[in-house]
Amino acid sequence: MPEFTCRLGTPSGDIVTRIVEANGVEELRQRLQSEGFRIFAIERPMRRALQSSALGGVKIKPQEFLLYNQQLATLLRAGLPLLQVLSILIRRQPPGAFRTVLEDVERRITRGGLLSEAYGEHPDVFPRLLTASVLAGERSGELDAVLERYVNHAKATAAIRRKLVKTLTYPAILTVASIALVALLTTYVIPKFATLYESSNSELPLVTVYVVAVSKAIESNVYWLGPTLLAAIIAFFAWRRTTQGRAILDGLFLKVPVVGDIIRQSTTARFCRSAATLLNGGLPLLESLDIASEVIGNRRIAKTMPDVTRGIQEGQTLVDALERAKWMPALATDMIGVGEKSGSLVTMLDEVAQFYEAELDVKIASLTALIEPIVLGFMGTIVLIVVLALYLPILSFATGGAAR
Repeated sequence: MPEFTCRLGTPSGDIVTRIVEANGVEELRQRLQSEGFRIFAIERPMRRALQSSALGGVKIKPQEFLLYNQQLATLLRAGLPLLQVLSILIRRQPPGAFRTVLEDVERRITRGGLLSEAYGEHPDVFPRLLTASVLAGERSGELDAVLERYVNHAKATAAIRRKLVKTLTYPAILTVASIALVALLTTYVIPKFATLYESSNSELPLVTVYVVAVSKAIESNVYWLGPTLLAAIIAFFAWRRTTQGRAILDGLFLKVPVVGDIIRQSTTARFCRSAATLLNGGLPLLESLDIASEVIGNRRIAKTMPDVTRGIQEGQTLVDALERAKWMPALATDMIGVGEKSGSLVTMLDEVAQFYEAELDVKIASLTALIEPIVLGFMGTIVLIVVLALYLPILSFATGGAAR
């Protein structure tokens, strides 16, 4: 009997993920509904084949996915029926995994299903935030408006990501260049000069002795040092992908000056915008918070969100629960508290998101100003040490020859 991974809401209000055996989706859906569960998503076994094919060759690009949602919202706002809109968008899609998914979505809607239910069958393609937003839009009858809000949210998130990538690209290039320079000097340039110095039988400056010794040590051990370093790098990245490794690194990143502030502010912006999108669509607060917490990339911060939800269930206000989590900036919690008391929580969450998206520009500029001098200073120091080590003996030989 095939197994299905189900995302369910329990009668007590909790949201759980369970693996359930059933002969088919409809049988499973009826059984779960009869037991009082609310069904958010059911992952079918066939999707694993689709996922593996996508990973093997075709991968859905974020720009492609954003364009699809933008076109979907625009055509729905123009008054076209949903099935006609999907048919138009499918024809425009090139052959591949995403088109296959959209064709499956169209088939399910043709058989009488909802768009949110069809999206829920493909959680690896459609994020839960989008599925929940669509569900809220279907309930309120404002699907086009909800999709437009999701598109704006996705654009803002993509803009933050582009800024971070742009900021880190130049320092990364400088770092790679400095490593390549050091490798070239220690394995090729310095050994050439070392041979010249050894034949002179002269006393060498201390800096030259150390640099030549380091170069010889690297050159003589390169055949085992290289593979060991490569294995260490592979082991580090493998460890980083584990739950424990990711949590430890995320906790360390939060303690790094400037970097920690950027992570907190970007997480605050994304979380608040996601929660505002869901609340504006009509979803309950607890469900909105649970879904919005999935956009939190930092594991250390995400670990606090179940406590936030539990605190609200026990009668705490949203701002009190967030303050106890101790990761959101104080100004953000103050603004959320004002919105919660005045009954304008959605508006205030949007304001918080916009404010910290603007603040990120300043923090990212500060990070750039901090990283570039450090990397340039490191490169300059290495080059200076090597130049002094190579040319001080030559100057010494020339001075000694002139004196004689």
